[in-house]
Amino acid sequence: MADPDMSSQSGGHDVELFVETPDYDLICTICQGVLRCPVRAACHHIFCKKCILQWLKRQQTCPCCRKPVNQSLIFVMFKLSKVIGRLKIKCKNKIRGCPHTLALSEQYCHSTSCLFELIPCPYQGCRAQLLRRDLDAHARHCEHWSQPCHMGCGTVLSHRTQAKHNCYRQLRHEYEARQRNHRAIAAALQRKMRRMQSTMADMKRQIGLICESLEVMDELEEVEEEDLGQTSGSFSSSNSSS
Repeated sequence: MADPDMSSQSGGHDVELFVETPDYDLICTICQGVLRCPVRAACHHIFCKKCILQWLKRQQTCPCCRKPVNQSLIFVMFKLSKVIGRLKIKCKNKIRGCPHTLALSEQYCHSTSCLFELIPCPYQGCRAQLLRRDLDAHARHCEHWSQPCHMGCGTVLSHRTQAKHNCYRQLRHEYEARQRNHRAIAAALQRKMRRMQSTMADMKRQIGLICESLEVMDELEEVEEEDLGQTSGSFSSSNSSS
C-alpha cells in the first residue's frame, strides 16, 4: 500500500508517461511509480532506491511484509534497471505537441533537443519562457538579443545597433581611440621623465654645492693648521731667546 507522504515525493517514474501500462511487478509499492534505480531488500521485495531509503529513516521494516530491513543488505538490481530503461515512453512534452515516443533511457537526451521543451530565453535580461522551436522567431524580436558581429570585429550588436553597424568604421573608431590613449600615455611618460630629469639636476646642483662646501672647509682647516704651526714656531723661538 502506498504511503501518502512518500507518494508526494515520488522517486519512481510517472506511470502515465509509458506507451503501454507497465507490468505490476515494475511498480514501486511505496510511491506507486515505475521503479527508478530498483533495489531489493533481504525479504525479496523491490523498491525505488530513493523511496526505501526515505522509508527506513522512519521505520526499519519492509513496507510490504513488515519484516526487519537492514540498509546494508539492500542491493541494486542492474539487470532490472536495464529492462525498465528499454520500455517505451511518451515525451513529457506531449501535452505541448511533441509526437515522439522513445526508450526511457533516452529521455534526458531527447529533452535536451526536444522542440517542444519549455526553455527560458537565453538573452540576459529577458524573462520570457518559450518552446525551443520558437526560439529563433523570438530572437528576431527580443529587445535583449545580442551577439558578436559575424565579421569578427568583436563588436557586440543588438537589434538597435545591428542595422547601423559598419565594421570598417567601428575598427577605425577603436584604432583612433587606442591611438589617443597611447598618445596620452606617451605624454604622461614624457612629463614624468622631465620631472625626474629636473629632480636629478637639482640633486646634482645640491651635490655640487655640498662638494664645494667640503672643499672650502678642507682649505680652512689647512689654513688653520698652518697658522697654528706658525704661531707655535714663533712661541718656541721667543722662549729660546729669553
